[in-house]
Amino acid sequence: MPRQVFFYDQPERFVAGTVGQPGARAFYLQASARGRITSVLLEKTQVAALAERIEEVLDEALRRSGGDTAIPATAPNDLLDTAPLDLPLEQEFRVGTMALAWDSAESCLVVEAQALVEEEDEEEDETEAVFQDDDSGPDMLRVRLSGAMARVFAKRALDLVAAGRKPCPFCNLPLDPEGHLCPRANGYRR
Repeated sequence: MPRQVFFYDQPERFVAGTVGQPGARAFYLQASARGRITSVLLEKTQVAALAERIEEVLDEALRRSGGDTAIPATAPNDLLDTAPLDLPLEQEFRVGTMALAWDSAESCLVVEAQALVEEEDEEEDETEAVFQDDDSGPDMLRVRLSGAMARVFAKRALDLVAAGRKPCPFCNLPLDPEGHLCPRANGYRR
């Protein structure tokens, strides 16, 4: 079956969002433009990793350009998107791998999220890999974002991940699942 690529070039909206209560939330990436909506399911850790890596890629692109690019240093407040996910929320696939890159020729960030592929027999996988053509492979969401829209996505995604964590009673920072070294409580670890 040929792979399906959901492509958005400068979508009206690209956000991370959740459904459910903290501790039992489902995380989604959602792109929308001209009445078309694509939603993909992913893990909380994938959302956090994607947002952090977007910030790193944008910072590096800004540094390499010497400040001569349309990437803001921080997310512009007037573009922040705090609205809930668009409905209907229909999951296209569960994300397995993600990739991103800065396209300096077009001055945009390219984000790709590929569907999770269930591991089959190793011999079968090797044979299929030899005979795959360009139309085969996992489904994919590909989004091209301006520097400003990418910063806004990253900020919302990081805020979303932190929102599900209980705050530290001393510094009010979100507690990490692995523990939290509080800067205000002289090494208090929770």
